[in-house]
Amino acid sequence: MCSIIGYASSEQVTSTLLKGLKKMEYRGYDSAGIAVASNNQLLVQKEIGRVKDLEQKLDLKYTTGHAGIGHTRWATHGGVSKINAHPHMCNDESIGVVHNGIIENYDELKNKLIARGYSFKSKTDTEIIPNLLSYHFNQTNDIKQSIIKTVYELKGNYSFIALIRNETMVAVKHHEPLILGIENDGKGYVLASDILGFTEKTEDIIDMDNNQFAIILSNGFKMYDFKGNTSSYLISKLPQKHKEVNKENFEHFTLKEINEQPATIVSTGNENEQTIDAFTKSIRKKENIVITGSGTSYYAGLMARYLFPMFINNAINVIKSSEMKFSEHFLNPSSILVAISQSGESADVLEAISIAKNRGLSITSVVNVMRSTLAKESDYAIGLNCGSEIGVAATKSFTSQLAIFYKIADKLSEGKIGLNFNEISQAMSKIIKEDDKVKKISKELKNVHDIYVLGRGIHYPIAMEGALKIKEITYIHAEGMSAGELKHGPLALMDKSAFVIILNPEGDTYQDNLSSIHEIKARGAKIIGISNKNNENYDYFIEIPKISEILYPLIEVIPLQQLAYYTSLEKGLDPDYPRNLAKCVTVK
Repeated sequence: MCSIIGYASSEQVTSTLLKGLKKMEYRGYDSAGIAVASNNQLLVQKEIGRVKDLEQKLDLKYTTGHAGIGHTRWATHGGVSKINAHPHMCNDESIGVVHNGIIENYDELKNKLIARGYSFKSKTDTEIIPNLLSYHFNQTNDIKQSIIKTVYELKGNYSFIALIRNETMVAVKHHEPLILGIENDGKGYVLASDILGFTEKTEDIIDMDNNQFAIILSNGFKMYDFKGNTSSYLISKLPQKHKEVNKENFEHFTLKEINEQPATIVSTGNENEQTIDAFTKSIRKKENIVITGSGTSYYAGLMARYLFPMFINNAINVIKSSEMKFSEHFLNPSSILVAISQSGESADVLEAISIAKNRGLSITSVVNVMRSTLAKESDYAIGLNCGSEIGVAATKSFTSQLAIFYKIADKLSEGKIGLNFNEISQAMSKIIKEDDKVKKISKELKNVHDIYVLGRGIHYPIAMEGALKIKEITYIHAEGMSAGELKHGPLALMDKSAFVIILNPEGDTYQDNLSSIHEIKARGAKIIGISNKNNENYDYFIEIPKISEILYPLIEVIPLQQLAYYTSLEKGLDPDYPRNLAKCVTVK
């Protein structure tokens, strides 16, 4: 959930640490901090808020070090405060640590350390690590042995970087992402939880394996397993497209990524056609398909639940990843699991595939980051190929997930869907360019307290996703609903203060939706219609191009994303970094 970075170089490291943290800030932004080794001491600066808040308060003394660590936090253990911000120090301040993940037995370890005379300042689980390292180093006077003894005691999933005041740096990975980058001039080593954190000079990277640690000195590094044996590693090249990600001419990443969808919808899955073919053949041999994901990815899975049964007779169950441990009865040898994740590091999703693997299931992932844990743990990995997504609220990754499932459905139908992504791309472009009505409606929505998004059939998952986008970045209460369920309870919520968005392009659901609109209007709520055809009962109308009925979900989500984005601006919010959220949820 948090971002961690470490940098050792012949040059001073502070500006590089801050730059890397800014690029990874989407992983957490409650607080930020750095520690720099200088003159055999660790200089630490921490602030509540964004990296820019930390940068503004840094003293020049922080620009003298050649080894440092940094962190942006999404709070888990302990509230948002300077004391709870990383880096955390051991009692004698000789070791500092930045950490991602959870130490499950921190209470037990804390009590042991207190009994040994150690004291604690924060409410975090992280502060255990530097003090445990310090204890073992005082016993062994050997950093390698100290790491081995420390990880033996830690329980949970974690990665951390430790900085010792003599400029030695240690990187430890256990089921949380951590990558070692080597600069092309051979003068620097970068550690980061995300390749976006690397410097423009980084050429070679090492995806650290689970239960592996590295000791980095000024003249090189050594890699070990948790038993202390020298460990092998694979050096690969950093993909060029990840070297520099910026907003270009857009005000926010969210807007940039909404606008990229006409391009990403065409490129989705193009590098994985053989994998898609192999997966399509494999599901014909299985009785059951179990699909899992969290948040936006779960709603993409719901769309597959509507599409696939049109062409195959398999039983299909879509299960929230966080609920998988309560749904194991759906997993049997005749099942295949499809796991969906943008990052490929979501803790709930990884736990779900672990459960499925223990039950003997084959795993197929639909994932944007092909270097991720999820991709590596899967029998088949289908890449979205939509590029880095920085905005915390998913946009282009969602339509790319949908595109993958449409491709699979098209193969199952033997081409009967008539999938034409160039046509879809043109329709998306038209919606994006003609956003004046959306901007005007967003001015009406900024003071609204309740928004309901309605859809039937294949439009229902889009209604759910649209409501999620609105609540994520506008903080307005929004609910996605099946329009047919309106009279079975939700109609009680309709009054003059409510706004209702209805997904109503022409097709099988059109007439039934008009009946629902009459019921809503009779209670005084305002109607926003998203359709290819206007209707007198809409108070506001957002037009989308007419396309094949089965393909509307791919384009009707665009105005919902736009409404969320522009309403966020009207409320004076930052849509890229919504409160209390982070892009990559690596803790349960």
